[in-house]
Amino acid sequence: MEKIVLIITICMIIMTAPILAKILKIPVVVVEIILGLICGYLGLIYADETLKLVAKFGFIYLMFLAGLEINFKLVKVIKATLAVNVILYFVLLYSIAGAVCWFFDLGLTYFVALPIFSLGMLMMLIKEYGKDEPWLNLALSIGVVGEVISILALTLFGGWTEFGLSSKFFTSILTIIAVVIVTILLLRFSYMIFWWFPEVKKYLIPDNEDDKHDQDIRFSISLLLILVSIMLILKIDVVLGAFTAGLFFKMFFNQKQELLHKIESFGFGFFAPIFFIYTGSTVKLDMITLDILQHAFFIMAAIISIRLVSSYLVFLNYLKPKQTTLFALSDSMPLTFMVAIAMLSYNYGLISQNEYFSFIIASMLDGLLLMILIRKLYKIFKLDIKPDSKIIKR
Repeated sequence: MEKIVLIITICMIIMTAPILAKILKIPVVVVEIILGLICGYLGLIYADETLKLVAKFGFIYLMFLAGLEINFKLVKVIKATLAVNVILYFVLLYSIAGAVCWFFDLGLTYFVALPIFSLGMLMMLIKEYGKDEPWLNLALSIGVVGEVISILALTLFGGWTEFGLSSKFFTSILTIIAVVIVTILLLRFSYMIFWWFPEVKKYLIPDNEDDKHDQDIRFSISLLLILVSIMLILKIDVVLGAFTAGLFFKMFFNQKQELLHKIESFGFGFFAPIFFIYTGSTVKLDMITLDILQHAFFIMAAIISIRLVSSYLVFLNYLKPKQTTLFALSDSMPLTFMVAIAMLSYNYGLISQNEYFSFIIASMLDGLLLMILIRKLYKIFKLDIKPDSKIIKR
């Protein structure tokens, strides 16, 4: 009976979260985490191995979707003269994050989490404001690079949490480097094969009218699971395998919009919500204290501050002050990846339960408050913002 109640509760949250998000005008991910938190407090969602397994697959699928979001063409729109600034931006971002961690005596989890990127919330801004805004166009272009760096950081962090600073960890680093090199070579080889033999694509994924057995979904999910399995065999964090699978489809089957829509709908509509609902349920509402909330605001303030400082130091000459502010804030919402890092760190005992609660609360508040703040600032700044042709190539 308990499992039936659990299933019904999860399904009800999945169905009602988008409706509540529209009514409240807040990100659906935030709603899912909050509802998971409330239902966990009420005992409707509890520790269950099956739920935990499905939630873990939801996270893997989320990383798969992250690969699908990557569009390297966006990187090419950045002027060559701005490339140095982009590199400097990331150097400053991690340097300031390191300084903050050193000054406040914070652990490695914070160093990885504070400068991390995630395109999920940024894509919501794109849907709302479009890509014609210079600050958002630049944010998306840099976000692509940032998410790739974040995936690698998350993979290395996963290895460190499992092996520590042992020989196995350094072996895993070499393995990751080898996997990345092999992946690049295989992607290049695939590009050549598909270029010379375009009919191969149709054998793998037929056109819609010829695909009577849903071969597109079979191939995509199977490839995802195969790459994840290979990562498990190599004892590398599965994030890299899932991300690579998504990247493969984005690179070679980008024209298959219906397939990409199927994959995204399946993920964002079912598996990813389960991950966020489960994450919310792990936060014990009755254990939230003022110290936890204060620490959550500290994490949120640190995330925003290091981006504001880095953005003003690097991009102020390319963006007006108001645009620079919007740019920094738009890149300050790493909700999905921060939740993932918090979950990983807590499972391996790298952060305390209170710190874990703070990270989850910070991720929710960060996404919620910044979306509201950006809307307000955009309305205030809108009359003064004019596209700057120096920033992005048209």
